Amino acid sequence: QILQADFRPYPLLSNAHLQTVIPAKLRPTPALQWRMERWELPDGDFVDLGWAGSDQPDAPSAILIHGLTGGLDSKYLRGTALALIDHGWRVVALQLRGGGEQPNRLPRSYHHADTADLRRLWHRLRAQEPEAFVGAIGWSLGGNVLLKALGEEGDQAPLDAACAVSVPFRLRDCAVFLRQGVARAYQHHLLERLKQMLRLKLQKLELPPPADAEKALAARDFFEYDDAFTAPLNGYADVEDYYARAACGQFLKHIRTPTTIFQALDDPFMPPDIIPTADQLTADVQIRTTARGGHVGFMARGAGLKPAWWLQHALVDTLQSARLSTVPRIHAKETAA
Repeated sequence: QILQADFRPYPLLSNAHLQTVIPAKLRPTPALQWRMERWELPDGDFVDLGWAGSDQPDAPSAILIHGLTGGLDSKYLRGTALALIDHGWRVVALQLRGGGEQPNRLPRSYHHADTADLRRLWHRLRAQEPEAFVGAIGWSLGGNVLLKALGEEGDQAPLDAACAVSVPFRLRDCAVFLRQGVARAYQHHLLERLKQMLRLKLQKLELPPPADAEKALAARDFFEYDDAFTAPLNGYADVEDYYARAACGQFLKHIRTPTTIFQALDDPFMPPDIIPTADQLTADVQIRTTARGGHVGFMARGAGLKPAWWLQHALVDTLQSARLSTVPRIHAKETAA
């Protein structure tokens, strides 16, 4: 279940950091117009959904889940959405709680273990179209959320196929790795974005104890931030409890949905031994590794000297193959939450 993929990096840009930074910073933002929906949730909060693509009732659908500090403007998500739309898909991008320009209403924000909204969304889609093909793609944190949700629901998960990219299978090990060397630059960038989101939230509400906004805003690493903000607001004893229970690696053995994970062995966000072993996977989970690619990068060479976004095509090909090879199944009608 662990295979080597055929990715070849753009010439002279095989370095993990170049593969990570250039697609994020220099790639033009793919032009896509979302049909926006503010989805009200049972607890009084909301998430924003971005819809695009086919409006045919029998069209295949794909749920897209962004990474940490990402959202509906993330280039990797928009590029993949456009590629799916070109093949006749409907896409719905889930902007996790607090991930947009407007803070969510509750003190809590999205985090690695926050699967409830995704699960509510995929059951909503399945209830609306019980015979349609439904897939999902998650990147980085979104990949952790997706794989954890699939493991939690097991054979009750209503998806037909799923893909995840650049997944932090063991959160504590990744947090330790980001404290060291060049990786600290990525940690600093992400922390500043998280603190900016928290400052916007604090303009509208105060954090209830034991969460500590002052400590979170002064945090020097993810351990300090998650201990002050994420863990106490989401029912965890402390940061160690949060990392242990939120990491998706322990849920892989419960996944019963055909799932493909794309992982670069040089990902600068995580230790090189992060890849699970074959005995930690079910027969439904396949990991496709690449020697190069960085974190959500995978920039190859296209025609002439133009860059080619290998990852988005690999994701679309994977879902397309799953759709075309899957015997249609009728899912039981459900009541959308």
